[in-house]
Amino acid sequence: MMLNDFDGLLHAAAQQAEPQRLLFVFTRAELPESPTSDQHERHAQGEGGTLSPVLCVDKAPAEVASFNALATESATTGIAWDVVFVAAMDGRAGIAPSSDEAAQPLRLMVNAINDGQISRFAAFDREGHPVQFY
Repeated sequence: MMLNDFDGLLHAAAQQAEPQRLLFVFTRAELPESPTSDQHERHAQGEGGTLSPVLCVDKAPAEVASFNALATESATTGIAWDVVFVAAMDGRAGIAPSSDEAAQPLRLMVNAINDGQISRFAAFDREGHPVQFY
């Protein structure tokens, strides 16, 4: 599904047959070890680099009023981030997954991002615009 904005993601989560739990992994763009001059230049322009997870959280869709609310809440941690990845978990029999049930999928999501396997997640920049990776 192509998302035009974060609100579209919240709307899609609310329309699912089973209640959802949203998984968020906030990442920071960093230079790789021993970067080349080209990598330094691209990173300075806001391109390239590696995305390292710095913060993660799970929430019910109703707990996320908007992207601005999520970004404001993340700012209270004092942890800077550049891109947030989002995935959703389906509930069962009308019951939404709990935070305890989301812990393992959230760890797997962090591991996938560390391994560069990001294509199955929605991604948004600090302004809430969708990010596509090429």
